[in-house]
Amino acid sequence: MTTPTPLHQRKGSFIDTVKAVAWGFLGVRRNADYQKDIAKLNPLHLMAVGVGMAFLFVLALIVVVKWVVG
Repeated sequence: MTTPTPLHQRKGSFIDTVKAVAWGFLGVRRNADYQKDIAKLNPLHLMAVGVGMAFLFVLALIVVVKWVVG
């Protein structure tokens, strides 16, 4: 059994982080892929991308509602 990589040394790419958050938004993820993400992605990066994507989702909803109503 190997020791886990410290959080600050995980080097997942930005694209991998965005993909993981997008799959999380959909709620569909294979366990094997989830375990790989846990091992290589930095949790702080995941939270930052998650908050950013949630903000963009809300902004898109506001734009769509203003377009439909107005």
